[in-house]
Amino acid sequence: MNHEFPASRELVLDRVIYAPRAAVWRCWTEPDLIVKWFTPAPWSTQSSDVDVRAGGRFNTVMQDPDGNPHPNTGIYLEVVPGERLVFTDAMTEGFKPSDNPFIVATLTFSDEGGATRYRAVVRHFSEDAKKRHEEMGFHDGWNAAADQLEALAKTLDY
Repeated sequence: MNHEFPASRELVLDRVIYAPRAAVWRCWTEPDLIVKWFTPAPWSTQSSDVDVRAGGRFNTVMQDPDGNPHPNTGIYLEVVPGERLVFTDAMTEGFKPSDNPFIVATLTFSDEGGATRYRAVVRHFSEDAKKRHEEMGFHDGWNAAADQLEALAKTLDY
């Protein structure tokens, strides 16, 4: 049985974050930090409500430049502290199916010298969803957010 996921439905961000892995992990798992970097400017993150465990919630509310809220609800599927987060918007807390599944994201964090290898693999439920995500600016947006994450992580104790 082939368990390969089709590349035609996958987007990847793979880069080095020049901050310690423990600080990068904190930025991804602490609500007060998530709101400071998660959404690329000029958008912002208004709130973050997370329960960092398999089955726990991963909810954010983003705001566009006109002040309109954009809630995003999901759950963590896997949490390996300091190393790996897998989350999806296909389900909400209590494993309830969502109305509009879009992605399953796998984030990995590993040491690279004094920095962190940060890899985000975002799998989409359809080729059209991947195309929409690219057109929304996946590469520019996720890189801009990663720049914001890096700037914040450099300021943290860990």
